[in-house]
Amino acid sequence: MNDSTNTPATPVGTSDGDADESLEPDAVVDFESAGVADEETLARLRTVSFYLDEAFEIPGTNYRIGLDPILGLVPGVGDATASALSAYILVEAAMLGVPRATLARMLGNVVLDATVGSLPVVGDVFDAAWKANARNVRLLEARYDDASPAAAEADRRFLLAAVAAITVLLVALGATTALVALWVLGQVGLL
Repeated sequence: MNDSTNTPATPVGTSDGDADESLEPDAVVDFESAGVADEETLARLRTVSFYLDEAFEIPGTNYRIGLDPILGLVPGVGDATASALSAYILVEAAMLGVPRATLARMLGNVVLDATVGSLPVVGDVFDAAWKANARNVRLLEARYDDASPAAAEADRRFLLAAVAAITVLLVALGATTALVALWVLGQVGLL
């Protein structure tokens, strides 16, 4: 019987004292001491939001727009890039521990911005007016430390309204599909 199976393996070229050191990780990252604090994350998200929604003032007005509607002018790639940056804010909010109901509201803002924003010209005007990223950062700041019942109730009302709207949309889509199918069958002479 071979006794070497019961003894721990020692790396080649090291003594027993060096073996313990060679198994240590190269680096241990302590995120809090590395400077990745919540306040820095919030500041970074405010900066991303600023550049996406309010970086430039329209000359002769007090109205500001950001890169989001400008990127939307580039077909395909522009809207996808702006949506990815909007999703970044959402991911960071989730990492900060924002309540799920607030994350759902933020996701609704991003989906609405991406959906309507993808329409040519009209979507770019919508992006300039809606400013989903600024809305999401405001939601994040409002809910980050707020565990009040009023905040939870506001999130709950939004979720109920969103579920109701999606239900109505699905029923309308189903009814429209059925009516179109009936019309097509009538035109073909099968009804």
